[in-house]
Amino acid sequence: MGGVKALKSCRFPAIYNFGDSNSDTGGFSSAFTETKSPNGMTFFRKPSGRLCDGRLIIDFIAENLKLLFLNAYLDSIGTSYRQGANFAVAGSSIVKDGGYTPLHLDFQVLQFIQFKKCTTALYNQLTNNGKKKISPCNRNLPLPNHFSEALYTVDIGQNDLSFALKNYPGKLQETIPDSITMFTQAIHKLYKEGARFFWVHNTGPLGCLPFYLNVLPANSGNLLDQSGCVKRTNEIAQEYNRQLKDRVSQLKANLSDATFTYVDVYSAKYALISNAKNLGFDDIKKFYSPCGMTEIVNGTVLGKCNDPSKLISWDTVHYSEAANLILSKQIINFKTNYQWLPLPT
Repeated sequence: MGGVKALKSCRFPAIYNFGDSNSDTGGFSSAFTETKSPNGMTFFRKPSGRLCDGRLIIDFIAENLKLLFLNAYLDSIGTSYRQGANFAVAGSSIVKDGGYTPLHLDFQVLQFIQFKKCTTALYNQLTNNGKKKISPCNRNLPLPNHFSEALYTVDIGQNDLSFALKNYPGKLQETIPDSITMFTQAIHKLYKEGARFFWVHNTGPLGCLPFYLNVLPANSGNLLDQSGCVKRTNEIAQEYNRQLKDRVSQLKANLSDATFTYVDVYSAKYALISNAKNLGFDDIKKFYSPCGMTEIVNGTVLGKCNDPSKLISWDTVHYSEAANLILSKQIINFKTNYQWLPLPT
């Protein structure tokens, strides 16, 4: 939607990310409970704070921009923020009390504002307001001018829907406008802080997640579609995405000097699931094999863990690295016709 045509043609010096587990690179692990094996087994060879066997879409975006993987804002040990920071936390929602952690979107934005204020002041102090370098410590700090040149990615909303689906099933659609309003307020706050390049992901097809296929068996109210996904749940996600896209269009019109890119993650994920078998993945009936829900003790796998490169779902809710790699290629290059690339070897 306007602005950025393809990430690989852009030169952003940093990324600031906000979201939930789909883009959390260690926030939840630092704030609450450390992620455990077998998370991280494919790429990092150890738990990396990600609820995945390897890299997330945000990791592939950073790689595409020739930037380092984003460190979690809450991870204070051995951390460099020169090329951005990640404020996403697994379980987070847009609205307060609408998710599974207290670190909702507005809270993440407030953390960013504090981060920007403190790091800018410290950088200026260490460099004598940019005139003289007096300490090597500033090499891990963001450059003050990069805040207005950075890419601001927002990938959140899935928990708002899942939380409402569980707690307010009869009023689910009524909760969507509040989420969209809070999302808009967060964007305005970032804009006020100098953010000008926004990359907004919509939410994926919740009805295709094995978790929902398990807890919402097909009946008269939960019919499955042609891809084996819960139709009603996906329709709710589609309605949320419709309202989100409309609001992003309004933001683009009202904030004319800002660039907004609305990324249709829903379509990319649904197409991937629909074409799973042709791509070499197990079909949807085998998505129930939760590699990410097994445990590794002293190098021994407890319980059955299938080859994650053949699975789209890692742990019934989150996607595998193999799936994230294909999705990221489609997203970054805006392959709206979804001419799928071969599976990674």
